Amino acid sequence: MKTKKRIRLGLIYLLLTVLSIIWLFPVVWVVLSSLRAEGTAYVSYIIPKSFTLANYTKLFTNSTFPFGRWFLNTFYVATMSCLLSTFITVAMAYSLSRIKFKFKNQFLKLALVLNMFPGFMSMIAVYYILKALGLTQTLTALILVYSAGAALGFYIAKGFFDTIPYSLDESAMIDGATRKDIFFKITLPLSKPIIVYTALMAFMGPWVDFIFAKVILGDATSKYTVAIGLFSMLRADTINEWFMPFTAGSVLIAVPITLLFIFMQKYYVEGITGGSVK
Repeated sequence: MKTKKRIRLGLIYLLLTVLSIIWLFPVVWVVLSSLRAEGTAYVSYIIPKSFTLANYTKLFTNSTFPFGRWFLNTFYVATMSCLLSTFITVAMAYSLSRIKFKFKNQFLKLALVLNMFPGFMSMIAVYYILKALGLTQTLTALILVYSAGAALGFYIAKGFFDTIPYSLDESAMIDGATRKDIFFKITLPLSKPIIVYTALMAFMGPWVDFIFAKVILGDATSKYTVAIGLFSMLRADTINEWFMPFTAGSVLIAVPITLLFIFMQKYYVEGITGGSVK
């Protein structure tokens, strides 16, 4: 029995090792390509023959593709969208989980049906609405679009709030707590995991979105986000010169997301292991 168990564990570890290599290979390849000093877009080897940081320097010193401006644009849009989306999602989820009102079930069913349709189906309508308001080719329009989508993205957060016993609210009310006290002193401390998740998803959206950003920003190069900017480096006439700086930019855009995750991870753990029940 022990021999069979060891063989089973060995096979599991082998499978996990293979999957880890498959998952890590593209990441390692992108990092190595960003440090490659020789060659063009396509080479027959993986490990560079010589290393350099010039590809990173080129991103911020060349005016053809103003990556620094694009990075700041994306960071601004991501930060504002993260704050607004998290507030909207948490407010919607808490209200629908804790407050009883007329047509609540009908609203939930309608929201569920609307969530079945992909967001880009409304792309043209959203563009003409923004055009009528004079907001096209602006970062404000992107913030509004990304934040507005949070109004229908409350289902996961609502499900989390539903798992928090309503008896806690009732006990607090008996002790004289108001709705405000219950929300800030009981519900929010217990909801750190879902708040962290919501914030991370909202922050990541603008870094990876291409379709809405391209439609709204059009040819306003100075307002581009990194997704559009990096893609523009891969044109047929520029890919050989800009492929390595492109990979360097791909590495850099992962830095803010990684730092945010590291910073907020402790709150995620505290929300699971801690709480305000006591």
